[in-house]
Amino acid sequence: MKILVYINYVKRFLKVVGKINIKSLISIIAGKTTIFLSKKLFKGGSNFPGRVSLKLNKRILKDIAKNYKVILVTGTNGKTTTTSMITNIIKNNGLSVITNSTGANMLSGIVSCFVENYKFFSKELRYAVIEVDEANVKFITEHISPDIITITNLFRDQLDRYGEVYTTLEKILEGIRKVPNSTLVLNGDESLLGRLDLPNPKVYYGFNASVNDDNKIDINADAKFCKFCKAPYSYNFITYNHLGDYYCPECDFKREELKYSVDNILELTADSSKITFNGNEVVLTQSGVYNIYNGLCAYSIAKELDLTDEKIIESLGNQSSSFGRQETLAINNKEIKIILVKNPAGYNQAIDTLCLNKDEFSAAFLLNDNYADGRDVSWIWDVHFEKLNTLNLKDIFISGIRMYDMALRLKIAGLNDEAFIVKEEYEGLTSSILASESKNIYILATYTAMINYRKYLHSKGYIEKLW
Repeated sequence: MKILVYINYVKRFLKVVGKINIKSLISIIAGKTTIFLSKKLFKGGSNFPGRVSLKLNKRILKDIAKNYKVILVTGTNGKTTTTSMITNIIKNNGLSVITNSTGANMLSGIVSCFVENYKFFSKELRYAVIEVDEANVKFITEHISPDIITITNLFRDQLDRYGEVYTTLEKILEGIRKVPNSTLVLNGDESLLGRLDLPNPKVYYGFNASVNDDNKIDINADAKFCKFCKAPYSYNFITYNHLGDYYCPECDFKREELKYSVDNILELTADSSKITFNGNEVVLTQSGVYNIYNGLCAYSIAKELDLTDEKIIESLGNQSSSFGRQETLAINNKEIKIILVKNPAGYNQAIDTLCLNKDEFSAAFLLNDNYADGRDVSWIWDVHFEKLNTLNLKDIFISGIRMYDMALRLKIAGLNDEAFIVKEEYEGLTSSILASESKNIYILATYTAMINYRKYLHSKGYIEKLW
């Protein structure tokens, strides 16, 4: 009996080999082996297995991404949270889905995700919701024709790597031009995404409800001028930075017609939001206008996939935070919320979220300038730290490689420097946080500062799951 089972297994394996060339097969096995060893020995390694697979077969992604309906999520801010929201909605509908949940969004990390989830004997059609770095879209669409590509927004970010927002847009479009049949689900409030010269089917989402009475663009906003005639934009309303219901007063360029929209903003708190999407009341478990955009993007894509409103709303209402994206930790008697901040637009939204607090709290500001953060930290001078002066802010913790730059910026913003607690080492920072009288503490950290501090907390047992 065992011999028959073995023979059947060999037959099935040979069928697989017949469908995949030997080079790809070796690449998959090598990648899977590297993933196993990375997890056992190093408790991680989300990019390296993909590098191993690519070394053996540069075109491996084309083979391992077959039998997937692929959704690519790119843009400056909100990629990880939006990817998580879409994935959970699909799961909540009882469908099979994979995703690069660790945020490894370069080519090698995406290959790792597909290799890890590759099943030799499965013909099941599955979904893949993949977060993609803006500069890597062209490498993914070289091998995959996604069903849907979404662009969340375009802000100044890592200027030494991406350049200005127009350069970032061109990097993304370079990838989209390779897949003219992919449906584009786009942020309609992002003027850079309006009237794109592309053959792809396009769907737009955005706000039809004003967050405030503001219709004057900030001097430091990112895309203030019409991309056709270069005149300054006018706005019926602005949500934040340069996003909103824009129009050019000098030519006929204006916001695209929205298929999916925020109709009403019912409640905004420091912990959640209640709004309506296309007439459906939705509760989001993450606060802030930027997370309303993330939720609306996920809603729009789910509707394009013909998923039901009931399941979409249920899933969004139960959404847990992705690591470092308003992730809440209970440490001793403290509630600590970690918020990733990496550019002026996102940082200002984080500060606006803090401004929704009515009670006393403390905050930690962690600033790094590693390659993944961007070497140039001058962007912190475009962040509206001055708003923090109106809050009941007790302790002000400061850390990171560029902690003294941050301390200077906060002092110039008018914050009480007697409340500054500057700590270079994470051990001292954590001890100070736990000794604070505040029960609620926010940690606003740039990318590598967030990653490294989470690793420290994990090593001390404060975080159970690293990724």
